[in-house]
Amino acid sequence: MTFSIVGHCAETGQLGIAISSSSIAVGARCPWLRAGVGAVATQNITLPALGPQILDLLDAGQEPAAALDKALSSNGWSQYRQVGVIDSQGRSALFSGAQSLGISNALAGEHCVAAGNLLAGTEVIAAMVAAFEQAEGCLPERLLAAMHAAVAAGGEAGPVHSAALSVVGELTWPIVDLRVDWADEDPIGRLDQLWQAYRPQMQDYLTRALNPTAAPSYGVPGNE
Repeated sequence: MTFSIVGHCAETGQLGIAISSSSIAVGARCPWLRAGVGAVATQNITLPALGPQILDLLDAGQEPAAALDKALSSNGWSQYRQVGVIDSQGRSALFSGAQSLGISNALAGEHCVAAGNLLAGTEVIAAMVAAFEQAEGCLPERLLAAMHAAVAAGGEAGPVHSAALSVVGELTWPIVDLRVDWADEDPIGRLDQLWQAYRPQMQDYLTRALNPTAAPSYGVPGNE
């Protein structure tokens, strides 16, 4: 049903998540990020509340494993949950319940955690971790490299229909928040196209927010 990669950039401190699912609008339920705190992907039989709860615990000073354990135990039904966590220091934790759907797997790598269920094979997750660790470029590109590696390794057992990419940095709002809520084919490819279109404008939107007098204009009526 879902596979994801949660990553941390040791150079910039950015935190990010890339995720894809057979379900509609995976980006609305599963990725949770907070600048300077951490990132959480909650999936399988998804409980969205786990994301903000774990981030609150990280923000209060708990390490990822303790925050994950506390959130899971306080909500029950943990056997149905699959969760990956990274904090602002790159420390990680993961959980994959016994009732995770189909073939499932979860692995931690260097500054990353990948997890998935209803997979074509367990090797899909190992391919994601390896791709993230070996990829060059900025964090969004490394996250997308992991997603493409998952597809190349077989991806899900069935078709995926939605995908999302979100990254936080020093600011309180996401610097990247891109979603494909439904596509009959290749949502990850469409997500990559969105990133390629957004990447050259990303800094401009940050400039506009922080210093309107220096804001570039694209000549679009009602441009925001």
